[in-house]
Amino acid sequence: MGEETPSDPALEVGAAAARPLAVVAAAFEDISRMIDGDGEGPCDLRLAPFSSACSLVTVLFGCLGFAFKFAELEYSSKVNDLIEASNTYDTLSSILEHDIANDSVRKQGSHSRNLRRVRLGLDLIKALFEQYLSSSDCSLKEAASTAYDQVCAPFHAWTIRKAVGAGMYALPTRDQLLLRLNETDASVKKEMEKYIDSSRPVIEYIDNLFLSRNITLDW
Repeated sequence: MGEETPSDPALEVGAAAARPLAVVAAAFEDISRMIDGDGEGPCDLRLAPFSSACSLVTVLFGCLGFAFKFAELEYSSKVNDLIEASNTYDTLSSILEHDIANDSVRKQGSHSRNLRRVRLGLDLIKALFEQYLSSSDCSLKEAASTAYDQVCAPFHAWTIRKAVGAGMYALPTRDQLLLRLNETDASVKKEMEKYIDSSRPVIEYIDNLFLSRNITLDW
């Protein structure tokens, strides 16, 4: 196997700015392969590459405009906490074990609680993409509203749900979204499907971390 060429951070930032969806999809394909151990069986997912991939998703929330500003702000703060935690904890399992030992899994601001919120953000984007691709006649407002109701609404207070509902009218059109993502109808379908397929095992992995320790997911 040949030597890997060191990545240039400036080029990576430029790529993310040029085609953010493609960059996110590729990052989560890498994470899903890590979970599978590159075909050698499940492994313990490391926190640093996971949180790094999750940080890229913030750009997608930004492309959705004001309606998803609440999600962008909450999501980015939780991801930043996990990035900081990666200096101390090696894996996702290790932060959960630490919080279990300290009876702080559901405590406001705990790494485990922030992991749950990041997981919701990943699932929200996945559900939105699934709805978007379900029909060429489906508006972004319809796709986003359905995705929000499925994923986040059960965990949000009525005031937040009401504000989100009002903000849905400010979502970009499908054509405007394509322009912001720098994609075509054909390429956006390909990249959204990549993200859907690669994020699913990541979301399931996080859920199983909690369920395997008899921690319910209704919070």
